[in-house]
Amino acid sequence: MIRVVIADDHHLVRQGLRHLLARERDIQVVGEATDGRDAIDMVSRLRPDVVVMDVEMPIVNGIEATKRICRSNADTRLVMLSMYSDSALIRKALEYGAGGYVLKQSVSKELVDAIRSVHSGVAYRLRTLDQFDYSIGRFSQDGATSLTAREQEILHLISAGQTNRQIAATLSISVKTVENHRVNLMAKLDAHSLAELIRTAIQRGLISLEE
Repeated sequence: MIRVVIADDHHLVRQGLRHLLARERDIQVVGEATDGRDAIDMVSRLRPDVVVMDVEMPIVNGIEATKRICRSNADTRLVMLSMYSDSALIRKALEYGAGGYVLKQSVSKELVDAIRSVHSGVAYRLRTLDQFDYSIGRFSQDGATSLTAREQEILHLISAGQTNRQIAATLSISVKTVENHRVNLMAKLDAHSLAELIRTAIQRGLISLEE
């Protein structure tokens, strides 16, 4: 039996995933985490075989939670779950120890296949990854080409000292959308704090001190 923990901050998503996995005779959901820190604690307590981890999570994002879990729980495998097919996020997730990366829009059979694959010790490489320019050695040196126009816009507002709520109001988008973009920026620029994000962005010429 493959023991699985689901980590996602949306109740309906967790419910849907639990229902999906309950149909599989060899998979048992043993816990549900609502944020990255909760996922780290739950893995430490339950020692599941596989964690299905959403990329965008509050408190500790899914990428960072994956890094910490893989560092301290060698026997637990990770499958990342995301709405985004961004090559930099995929790269970062796999670098930090995830065994697979599944898009939410193709979650049914591919998620089940990914869980079984990583549990058996085989990395699950989505056929759709071949559509992306994914290569460890090909990540842009300055980061400029890997940021979307919206991410660049949000990066400038972050550097100007605006909060998530202020950025959401400025751009007429939701706070959750801003949070998701912030997670993407942190992953793409390999930053683990706001100060590091801004420092790296300045070093790579994405923003300047004069702004």
